[in-house]
Parts: sequence; C-alpha cells; structure tokens
Amino acid sequence: MEMRLPTPEQLERAYEVDMKTAFPPSELKPLENIQAMCQDGCYRPWCLFDGEELAGECFLWLGKPGWSLLDYLCVSAHRRNDGLGSLILSELLKMEAGTVILGECEAPIHAEDPALAERRLGFYARNQARMAGYDTELFGVHYKTLYWAAEPVPDDELIKQHQFIYKNRFPADKYEQFIQIPRDPAAAPSPQVPWDES
Repeated sequence: MEMRLPTPEQLERAYEVDMKTAFPPSELKPLENIQAMCQDGCYRPWCLFDGEELAGECFLWLGKPGWSLLDYLCVSAHRRNDGLGSLILSELLKMEAGTVILGECEAPIHAEDPALAERRLGFYARNQARMAGYDTELFGVHYKTLYWAAEPVPDDELIKQHQFIYKNRFPADKYEQFIQIPRDPAAAPSPQVPWDES
C-alpha cells in the first residue's frame, strides 16, 4: 500500500467511482472545482494505492502554511471493512507531519442517519482526532469540528484558520450566505444546498 498524489486520470477515476457513491450532492464539490483547486496549489488529493488499484482517498484543502482541512476521506467500496480508513488517516498524518489538520463530521443531532454520524465521530476519535469547541454549518449541513495536532490548539486560533480556508476560496456574498464558522448553537439548520447550485 502506498499513499501518493494521483495523475489527473486517477483523480477523475477516484471522483467518479468512489466519491460520487460515498457522498451526497450537498457535501460533494464538483470535480471541476477540485481540479481547479489542485491547479491553484491549494488542494492535495492524497490517494491510497494497492499496486495500481485505488483503495481510498483523503483530500486536503490547504490553508496558510501549517494548516489544512480534511475535505474528504473515502475508502473504495470494494475495500471497506478492511481497516483502510484508519490506515489512510495514519498515512496522511505521516505525510503531513507538522500540519494542523481540521476536520468536519456531520453532527448527529441534525443528521439524516444519527447512528451513522455517531459512528463516524467515534472512528475519528479512535484515530487521534481532537474535538474543537465549536461547530460549523456549510451549505445547510451541520458539522462537528475536529482537528489533528501534536498539542491542543485554542478554539479562537482554529476558528481563524478555518475561516481563512473558506474565505480564501469563496466570494464574500457566498461565504455570508452559505458558511457559518462558528455555527450559532441555538439556530435551526438552513436548507441544504448542493455545492454546484450555490
């Protein structure tokens, strides 16, 4: 097994075969956006290969030096239940040593499948994730905020770097309309809007 950056063709295959089946439209960026972000140098689409076969992916959205956001983590459908999710995360942490990696995991309280959301949070907790003290809402989806770092990081610094990643990519009007970092804990969720319709 080897973690490496894919060729453009491998990236397209990972998106079409793995990502589209694993993520709902409200959570999945269009492939064209991911390709453009890679070309802009603000995105690293790490892929786990078993020989030349794709086994899974973890895509990083880059912020300021030393900061990034785990945008997607996915195990190929035919390789699930083999412990590859944990392997992908451990390899990612090696490849990105010294980087604070933010994460977003759907909040069980507003999830369509609360039990699945709880299992995902448990998976991240077992794989060295720390829980931040604030939630986010992105395009109508409520997320718990996680992060990976050698030491605890204050929430105000996490929020500042989290905001930077989104503000650096979205026009101010879209950011104001669709992105809440941090999310108001007393607010009801906004209607969900797919990335490509926002």
